[in-house]
Amino acid sequence: MFEFVKPIMSAEEVRALEPFPAELKAKKAEAEKQIADIITGKDKRKLFIVGPCSADNEDAVCDYACRLAKLAEKIKDRAYIIIRVYTNKPRTRGEGYKGMFHSPDPHNNRTDIQAGILSLRKMHIRVVKECGLFAADEMLYPDNLDYIGDVLGYIAIGARSAEDQMHRLVASGVDVPIGVKNPMNGSMSVLLNSIYAVQIPNEFKYNNMQVKTSGNPLSHAVLRGAVDVYGNNISNYHYEDVMKLYDMYVKQGLQNPAVVIDTNHSNSGKQPLQQPRIVDEVLSNAHYNSDFNKFVKGFLIESYIEDGNQAPSGGVYGKSITDACLGWAKTEKLLLKSADKIIV
Repeated sequence: MFEFVKPIMSAEEVRALEPFPAELKAKKAEAEKQIADIITGKDKRKLFIVGPCSADNEDAVCDYACRLAKLAEKIKDRAYIIIRVYTNKPRTRGEGYKGMFHSPDPHNNRTDIQAGILSLRKMHIRVVKECGLFAADEMLYPDNLDYIGDVLGYIAIGARSAEDQMHRLVASGVDVPIGVKNPMNGSMSVLLNSIYAVQIPNEFKYNNMQVKTSGNPLSHAVLRGAVDVYGNNISNYHYEDVMKLYDMYVKQGLQNPAVVIDTNHSNSGKQPLQQPRIVDEVLSNAHYNSDFNKFVKGFLIESYIEDGNQAPSGGVYGKSITDACLGWAKTEKLLLKSADKIIV
C-alpha cells in the first residue's frame, strides 16, 4: 500500500534552481573527451575513479576533492582522476543509509527526497567549481538521472542493477562513459549482454515520452568480484579472470573493449587496505601482456579522508558511514606509486 507523502520538483525545475554554470560547460566537454579517449584507447593513460563509498557530507567531500585535484595535477601525464561522488546507495537488505538522495542529513535519520536532490546537485556543482574535478555517480534510479546527468563525467551501473532492463535502456542514451559492473553472481556472459544492450540503439518510454537512443559505444565492464550462494566473496581481478573476459569481449565483437577494476567490494572482501595491493598486481600484469594493458583502462577505488568507517550517527569528519574506505594518506601513496607503473 502506497502513502503519497509530498510532490517532488521536476528535473527542469531543479536545474533552473541550481544551474550548472555556463563557464564550466567547455571544461566539462574537454573532460568528457579525455575520458572517452582513454576508454577508446586513443589516450594510453589510466583512469582512477577515486572517492568515498557514499558522499554524505558536502564539506568533507569538497575538502577531499580539492586534495585529490592537487594530486591529479602531479600525475596527469600518466593518470586521469575522476572523483567518486556517489549519492545513491543500494542496500542489500533494503535498510540503512540510502545516500544523500534520500537523506541530506544522515544524522537525523529522516527521509527528505526533495531536499536530498537539491543538496546532491549543489554538492556536485561545488566540487567542479572549487576543485575542477568532474565526478562519477551511480545510476541507481534511472528516472532520476536528469536531476544530475548534465554535471557528471562518468556513470556507473551497480551489480544489482546490471541485469535490469530500464538501466540498460536509459544508459543507451547517455553521452558519457558508462561502467557496468558484473552482477553479484559474477556472470561474465550476463555482464557482456548488458554492455551490448547499452551499446545498441533503443526505443522505449522515458519520463512520459516515447524516446529513441543512439546507443552508448563507451559503455564498458567493471569487475567488482562476486558472491557465491553461501555469501562468500570471490575475486575476479586476477590475470586469468581479466584475460578470459577479454577473449569473450572480442568474440562478441563489442565496441571499445575496456574494463575497469573495482578494487574494493568482493575483490578485496571489503577490506579496503587491500586496495593498493590489488592495483599493484593489476599494473604488474599489464607489463606482462600488452593485450591486458590495453584492455584494463583503470581502477575504481573507495577512499576518503580517514581510514575505515563509522555508523551514520558517528561524528568523525571525512570517515565513511557506509563501506570502509582507504584514508587519504594511503590513497596519496597509492596513486603516486601507481602512476610510476603505468605504461604510456
